Amino acid sequence: MKRMHGGVGLRLLLGLVLFAVIAAAGIAWHGYSSFVHAPLAIHRQGQTLVVPRGTSFQKIVAMLHARKLTAAPDLFWRALAMRMRVVDSLDAGEYALTPGMTPPQLLQHLAAGKVLQHDFTLVDGWTFKEVRAALAATPDLIHDSAGLSAAQIMQRVGAKGKKPEGWFLPETYAYVKGDTDMDVLRRAYDAMQKVLDKQWQQRDKNVPLTSPYQALILASIVEKETARAEERPRIAGVFVRRLKLGMPLQTDPTIIYGLGDNYHGDITWKDLRTDTPYNTYLHKGLPPTPIAMPGKPAIHAALHPAKGDALYFVARGDGSGRHVFSDTLAEHNRAVRCYQLKRC
Repeated sequence: MKRMHGGVGLRLLLGLVLFAVIAAAGIAWHGYSSFVHAPLAIHRQGQTLVVPRGTSFQKIVAMLHARKLTAAPDLFWRALAMRMRVVDSLDAGEYALTPGMTPPQLLQHLAAGKVLQHDFTLVDGWTFKEVRAALAATPDLIHDSAGLSAAQIMQRVGAKGKKPEGWFLPETYAYVKGDTDMDVLRRAYDAMQKVLDKQWQQRDKNVPLTSPYQALILASIVEKETARAEERPRIAGVFVRRLKLGMPLQTDPTIIYGLGDNYHGDITWKDLRTDTPYNTYLHKGLPPTPIAMPGKPAIHAALHPAKGDALYFVARGDGSGRHVFSDTLAEHNRAVRCYQLKRC
């Protein structure tokens, strides 16, 4: 048998090796290409990926593997991140995972810091106690205010010495996972400062209020008296005329606020005679602090009250939230008999 020439055998061997390398590279490239274009294993809405501060790229990929969102080797992820030039620029935070998301899209979000935003709504008319309870029940916030007194909270928002009631503007505030409840309170306090200052500068100069804080107090009463936009200026007008005449405001929401936990759902004759600083049946003028967080419309109404002669109002009691306004006590008593006692 004729023996193969040595040079020919070596070339054949190298060819086979080269073919194997090319084949392997082709298989690897096909796998990488499929990885880049195939969606991650996200099967339902509402899933998130939380990346703590200081998490390395390798750890992020490990998190994806641990949650079975990907089966691709680490090498594919690193190659993609290097091609996108984001290996060292992935931001911490909470990210939304949506069905159909591909690896490049996820890395894009991480590199751009497209963190998931949540909303906290501070409702018009809430008391500070209710604000604190709502913040404490919000799971995605860090609760830095837990255990702090009201005075400590006010000091931390930059309002040392102020009572907290009324000072936080009802709005919807966006936040991200890792923000604190104090972050939200600071923003709400700053927002109220800006709104109140602007409204005070634009106020009706005939309003008998001597400071923005007095406007905040009156606005909080208007806020608690009605939720109907068209009635706020009229109710503010009643209170402004009473202040000018030196009449007691005689508003039930201040009675309720002054009673605190002793209020049980109905105002009694005894409640009306209970002497608290907020009893506007016994004490003339404004109460010492706001009784709730007034929204922008209530602040505007307090500083731009409707003209007129009405000194009284009573709820219609028909579920509409509307009131009947009267100029005289005799008219008011008739309205009370008709709408409250149903003796029309």
